[in-house]
Amino acid sequence: MLWVKAFHIIFMVTWFAGLFYLPRLFVYHAMASDVISIERFKIMERKLYFGIMTPGAVLTLLFGLMSISYNPVYMQQMWLHIKLSLVVLLIIFHVYLGKCYFAFKQDRNQHGHVFYRIINEIPVLFLVAIVILAVVKP
Repeated sequence: MLWVKAFHIIFMVTWFAGLFYLPRLFVYHAMASDVISIERFKIMERKLYFGIMTPGAVLTLLFGLMSISYNPVYMQQMWLHIKLSLVVLLIIFHVYLGKCYFAFKQDRNQHGHVFYRIINEIPVLFLVAIVILAVVKP
């Protein structure tokens, strides 16, 4: 059980690293004007989204579900229902970042750097809430 929890945390950190960094790449990509920089950002965004973030998300969910299966009593507790609801919203945010990635990839980005600076703060809110729910179990 402790190995499952450890891997859940490791992959959650991996996922969040991407959730924090990808919008920051979008900030710089939205500000870039030269072809070399734009193409470099496309490569970095692809590798981050598909090579780090998405595998991190999938493995976080897998080990999280395994953890719940070892402790089914948690399913009766409200904190877990709130946490899982936040995780669903986080998955939606992840998919939205993928949509933004594809817009940049196709040179069809519709947002400026300020928009990406704002959404760059969203994962912080999720992280704080989810960790408090998981640790404090209010």
